[in-house]
Amino acid sequence: MSLGERLRTWHPRPPALPEDLARLLRSDDPDWFARELAIAAAPPWWFWLFVLRRFSWLVGIFGRVEVTGGVEDGLRDGPLLLAANHIGDFDPFVVAVALHKAGVTPRIMATGGILSAPVVGPLLERTGAIRVERGTELARHAVRVTEVALVSGGHVVAYPEGRVGLAPDAWPERGRTGMARLALGLGVPVIPVSQWGAHEVLQYGNDWGKLRTAARAVLRRPRLQVHLGTPVRLDDLQMGRVGDANRARYRIAAAITRGLVPLRAGERDRPAFDDPTRPTTAVAAYPGGVVPEDIP
Repeated sequence: MSLGERLRTWHPRPPALPEDLARLLRSDDPDWFARELAIAAAPPWWFWLFVLRRFSWLVGIFGRVEVTGGVEDGLRDGPLLLAANHIGDFDPFVVAVALHKAGVTPRIMATGGILSAPVVGPLLERTGAIRVERGTELARHAVRVTEVALVSGGHVVAYPEGRVGLAPDAWPERGRTGMARLALGLGVPVIPVSQWGAHEVLQYGNDWGKLRTAARAVLRRPRLQVHLGTPVRLDDLQMGRVGDANRARYRIAAAITRGLVPLRAGERDRPAFDDPTRPTTAVAAYPGGVVPEDIP
């Protein structure tokens, strides 16, 4: 086997798959499903913890990471769903560093394309990243892996919008009900994570402009702000009751938006950073960051 073939097929050794999870596998499941189940059920990988401790400073090369708010001590010991607004390709790194500073070890949902890339993809998978194959039959696998991670006490970072937000004013979209259903079904606390600034590091479009914006960020060092809010109140809602999943997603979007308001001082109407490669085809859940007091 050539070196190129070895790199394309290389994976870090996953932990052993518990027997109760092995019985859930079917012959038509993709090969990565068993690995991700085993990783989700296991404690965080020692190498991932080492990277977070020793190399978080690398993110600081591209800007000043500023973290406000936090996660209560009692919540860190159990499962958490961390709901973040998605503003660009660089923000998963900023969020991971911010959560590490707050005492949380993140397992980040990522697109299947990234996790299928040689070397980088397998490393991300081994850190606990959860593969999301949007719009395919494989999407249900992400739900199962996430459930296992949460039942095992994991801290899962998810983007309710399901993509980089495309509202013209860059306020969060209302998102989908998937995260809301997980939170209601498992009774897991949802921590809103509001962030701003990471969109300046890597432009939306996948061309040489990404290198240009990254180089400019190294010189300008924008503020990479992350705010961790208080848990979203969902205790009056029930899984399966008509309308409750929809109510939950609007509450989650409202909490993220409220936390984002102080981070966007002076940029309430539109982002100061102009990214012409980002489409503006969606509508924000709360345009202009204005959240009504009477969210149902």
